[in-house]
Amino acid sequence: MSQKSIEKAYALAKEQYAAIQVNSDSALRKLAAIPISMHCWQGDDVGGFETAGAELSGGGIQATGNYPGKARSIDELRRDIETAMRLIPGKHRLNLHACYLDNRGKQIDRAQITPAHFKSWIDWAKGHKIGLDFNPTYFSHPKAADGFTLSHPDKGIREYWIQHGIACRRIGAAMGRQLGSPTVTNFWIPDGYKDIPVDRMAPRQRLTEALDTIFAEKINPKYNLDAVESKLFGIGAESYTVGSHEYYMGYAVSRGKLLCLDAGHFHPTEKISEKISSVLLFCPGLLLHVSRPVRWDSDHVIILDEELQTIARELVRNGRLDRIFIGLDYFDASINRVAAWVIGMRNMLKALLIALLEPTAALRKIEREMDYTQRLAMLEELRSMPWAAVWDYYCFQKGVPAGRAWFGEVKRYEKEVLSKRT
Repeated sequence: MSQKSIEKAYALAKEQYAAIQVNSDSALRKLAAIPISMHCWQGDDVGGFETAGAELSGGGIQATGNYPGKARSIDELRRDIETAMRLIPGKHRLNLHACYLDNRGKQIDRAQITPAHFKSWIDWAKGHKIGLDFNPTYFSHPKAADGFTLSHPDKGIREYWIQHGIACRRIGAAMGRQLGSPTVTNFWIPDGYKDIPVDRMAPRQRLTEALDTIFAEKINPKYNLDAVESKLFGIGAESYTVGSHEYYMGYAVSRGKLLCLDAGHFHPTEKISEKISSVLLFCPGLLLHVSRPVRWDSDHVIILDEELQTIARELVRNGRLDRIFIGLDYFDASINRVAAWVIGMRNMLKALLIALLEPTAALRKIEREMDYTQRLAMLEELRSMPWAAVWDYYCFQKGVPAGRAWFGEVKRYEKEVLSKRT
């Protein structure tokens, strides 16, 4: 698509949006100010670098597929991330798990990790002028083998994972301090029972005590923000999950923490888009892990479907983007991994752009007046507005390929780099 055709199409689209009192230039400025945290674990199937050639699994974590070319080292992963980010408009962030430490080939106990083990990641992020987010890794470990970590009945095992959590908060703070942007450090644990438990209360009491101990150290929110993430069930924890939505909602509200809503962590009929406004009324902020469940928490690459667009509309309509942190969370090993990043990130941005191009104030007025006929008519007409022309112009502005042109870059990278990995 030529520059001339992109600019011409945008001029026509701009005129159409102006007719419904929407300033498309303003929408693009707002979009450029929204960073998305891209998850590193799509690039190597949640492998990490604790041990060379490791394949992490357990706790409901399972990447399926065997598409060739996955990253086998930190250098390869960073090269893949850089390639993807060159095809995504705007300035974004990178989300790391603790198992992606740079241990330089030396085995480091998870309870003993320090900011030094992430110095090369911090330096890399500085070089790219992006922020980092962080996650303790509470799965794929001998001390998590029986399905419990922070809620384990064994005090010694609980203490081990408490120390891991404390270490991770300090790492998150170091990242935020050095990069000048607060790190969101998100806590998710796989704890639960495969079959029906007798005592549902005790594990949650133990988890509360453990989390309170982890969060006891005061850390400046300029550097680190804590988030807690719920889940309905996991593989091997189908009947009872200690960290349920109700549990973490109560914990986040009572302790002043961010609540993380993962799109794949609820019953198939539940939508996180319906929860956002409620959470924002009572929690200091909200973290989203945007994924696409297919019958279960299968972490498919997000597509521009109705739920993704509804999530974006809720974020924009509530006017609380300063209190919302958006991250992606999926790991598809059946397709080109770089393409998976690009598709998901671009779709999240497209959904936000569609929401920003909505005449929200006018729609609110119609709704207050109870003119539901006009509300429905306007919402349906918006579906056919030329947002795609605005998107292509945004890509052009940011110096990344518009339309389908990005895919040629991915195929070239696959031929020249990924195909040579064995």
